[in-house]
Amino acid sequence: MFSHVMIGTDDMDASKAFYDATLGALGIKPGRSDPLGRTVYMNDGGRLILTRPINGEPACHANGGTIGFAAASPEAAEAWHAAGLAAGGTAIEDAPGVRQSPFGPLFLAYLRDPAGNKVCAMHRVAA
Repeated sequence: MFSHVMIGTDDMDASKAFYDATLGALGIKPGRSDPLGRTVYMNDGGRLILTRPINGEPACHANGGTIGFAAASPEAAEAWHAAGLAAGGTAIEDAPGVRQSPFGPLFLAYLRDPAGNKVCAMHRVAA
């Protein structure tokens, strides 16, 4: 459904370190810089792009927004969470674990990245 997600940051080094660590825990290669100074992560045809805001204003997080990353297992989601904490992320909401949803049980782990964006690793648990 999505071609890419772009996240604003005022500290590219901190954001790159965070996403290299968290996405690396999910098996995604480190981000690469492009000629415009953005950092790009590629996986299965999708892109996550880190950028400084083009209008020159400070970056800010989306209030009410969450960016979710698919995890192959609960252990992968736990590794993602631990890598994020070690790379400057902040734990938010409940500790990683199974939560019931209208679509069945989900293993969820939430963090805020160094720029304040809410991110999640999710694994759909077999019912």
